[in-house]
Amino acid sequence: MSDKKALPVTPADVQAAAATIRGAVLATACNQTRTLGEICGCNIWLKFENLQFTASFKERGALNRLQALSADERRCGVIAMSAGNHAQGVAYHARRLGIPATIVMPMGTPMVKIENTRRHGAQVIISGATLEEAGAFVRDHAAAHGMTLIHPYDDPLIIAGQGTIGLEMLAAVPELDTLVVPIGGGGLISGIAIAARALNPALRIVGVQAALYPSMHNAINGGALPMRGDTLAEGIAVKAPGRITTEIIRALVDDIVLVTEPEIERAVAALISIEKTVVEGAGASGLAAVLAHPERFAGRNVGLVLSGGNIDTRLIASVLTRELAREGRLTQLTIDIVDRPGQLAAVSHLLGNAGANIIEVSHQRTFSDLPAKATLLGLVIETRDQTHLDEVMAALAAAGFQARCT
Repeated sequence: MSDKKALPVTPADVQAAAATIRGAVLATACNQTRTLGEICGCNIWLKFENLQFTASFKERGALNRLQALSADERRCGVIAMSAGNHAQGVAYHARRLGIPATIVMPMGTPMVKIENTRRHGAQVIISGATLEEAGAFVRDHAAAHGMTLIHPYDDPLIIAGQGTIGLEMLAAVPELDTLVVPIGGGGLISGIAIAARALNPALRIVGVQAALYPSMHNAINGGALPMRGDTLAEGIAVKAPGRITTEIIRALVDDIVLVTEPEIERAVAALISIEKTVVEGAGASGLAAVLAHPERFAGRNVGLVLSGGNIDTRLIASVLTRELAREGRLTQLTIDIVDRPGQLAAVSHLLGNAGANIIEVSHQRTFSDLPAKATLLGLVIETRDQTHLDEVMAALAAAGFQARCT
């Protein structure tokens, strides 16, 4: 973290934003999670921005920016590029204020975010393989039609609106000494850092990025880590961080942690199973960082921002099932057996005695290297945990079955 200097957004700007959005945006709960705290070895409070009306913090900045439009700008309408959450925030509050809105979303945006944006009354255009390509289309379209661009992160009014989260967190829990915040373009953590540092200059502020998209990490640390692939945290999959946000983060943020896809999945699953709250990959990245690096947060009072909850139900099912597999509770087995009556019954009896539950059964006689009188028995079984799975595998081996996890 470098020395402070005059920044493009001030604490007074954040306070003004709080007054502007008051009553139109939910002041979400900031509650302690004792179970996750015990798991991570620190005290953890969760800021439930996934419970906003559009299920994301993005409403805050969007409304603050929309309220600053002139009468002429309102008549001409607004345009924004977004992977989903900014889109919904702009669309929802633009409709409330009677402002025409067009949203450009990159290909691959989760359908739940596209449909929700349309439901809020905006015209949706799908263009570009990335958020940056969508942004190029937006700039041309805005110039051609006299529309005002509502940038998702690199705008002082957007940043100030997002910073109201920091005000609410420290008002609710003054003893917080660490904030862990997702970073995409950087608007959220920039606003929070400005607000929080003004209230507590000693506060430690940690940003989190998906390891597949370490754009701000590269910008701050002079790195050249590659950016590629599909991430569960598509909401923070930004290749080009903002100019304004980079300046603020360089001045006020202490560290940026990168988290892997399995770590993000684990955090999403933990929030569902423990907190009974649905959070998208980007929103769970803060918890992912604490779960993956507990030594960095040991004994501290940590505030996590659950920035959004817009995730496809199909993806939730996949994440939860994959987590069951990692925990040894759901396993696919392949067993070599003699192809004669009674073998499946013998395996089933053994698994039943061992306390395992059979979920799926299949036979493969054709596509294998086994002798013609043998077959591959495919099973999906449910066990209590990894220790129980090890016991089941040992029981199969003791009975003479060649079983392997696949």
